[in-house]
Amino acid sequence: MDGRDRKKVLFIDRDGVIVEERQVDSFEAIEYIPHVFEALREISRRTDYLLVMVSNQDGVGTPSFPYESFIGPAERILDTLRGEGIVFDDINIDFSLPEDGCPGRKPGTAMIDSYRSDAYDMEHSFMIGDRLTDMMLARSMGCRGFLLSGDDMDIPPDLADTIALRTSSWLDIASYLADDSTLSHRTAEVHRKTKETDISIAIDLDGTGEGGISTGIGFLDHMLDQLVRHSRCDISGHVEGDLFVDGHHTAEDTAIALGEAFLKALGDKRGIERYGYEIVMMDDTVATAALDFSGRPELIWDAEFTMDAIGAFPTELIRHFFRSFSSAAQCNLYLSALRGGNSHHTAEALFKAFARAVRKAVRRIPGDTRIASTKGVL
Repeated sequence: MDGRDRKKVLFIDRDGVIVEERQVDSFEAIEYIPHVFEALREISRRTDYLLVMVSNQDGVGTPSFPYESFIGPAERILDTLRGEGIVFDDINIDFSLPEDGCPGRKPGTAMIDSYRSDAYDMEHSFMIGDRLTDMMLARSMGCRGFLLSGDDMDIPPDLADTIALRTSSWLDIASYLADDSTLSHRTAEVHRKTKETDISIAIDLDGTGEGGISTGIGFLDHMLDQLVRHSRCDISGHVEGDLFVDGHHTAEDTAIALGEAFLKALGDKRGIERYGYEIVMMDDTVATAALDFSGRPELIWDAEFTMDAIGAFPTELIRHFFRSFSSAAQCNLYLSALRGGNSHHTAEALFKAFARAVRKAVRRIPGDTRIASTKGVL
């Protein structure tokens, strides 16, 4: 058969790759791996790989894992994937236990030996898994593997050449297979040092909302935690500032470094929503945020505080923080809050609304590589 007519295959594990690694015996136990829908949708749309599931499901049919508990969640997972435009061409599941020694249990190949024919191009096929046994299966099948794991595991020398990519993110796999760097994580690191502050910040716009920035100012750290969690960006950082003077330089320079990190991570801004908008209620306060990563800095502020300070943090620095961010990130930013609310609630609602507006503005539109401007540049 002509090599151009031979089919390429993506053999894909399920637990630890599509859903979190656990015994999935109820609908509540289903938890999807971050970015799996986005990545597989792009792979399905842009490439001609067959999708073949290859999974060990230990002891299905035994009292500890009845078949009835397995099949409902298993079908729900496949139905959800189909709803996202992701259809598997073949499903292969081994129900044995390790001590059974079944030849179809990974890393055994019996379940997928039919793909060893001339109809399939194993040389350019891949196995996507989270364990070394998946990579062993890839080697036995004559293909290569993507090791999807954040664990610090030692790779045996005899498997090194089999592993095409080791990553903790589906986006990196999609970027590799579609040969499109814009699909990968948008990250940046900024180190800003002055006579007043020394700041290091790392950001991943495509994270899951993990991390935090330590500034030495408890209230500011609390607000930055809201930014991380509600933007769903992974942000980590450490700030050394001249707090013996006051908190002004620390707050200002943290905002500048954070804005620079966003600007750097966004790159040329291809495919992003660009605009974000959110309203957040918090008890006696309603805050509104609107954001445009336009390349033009501007802050429109309509908020007041009933207290001059929250703890030891002057409330006037909150406006200054957002103005500094807007300038460094080169974005238009509108923030407002109803007057008269508790000052802590007002500040926290503003940060949450801002974070959720950021989340919407940096979102990538699937399949769109255009810049959201008739000028062609932002």
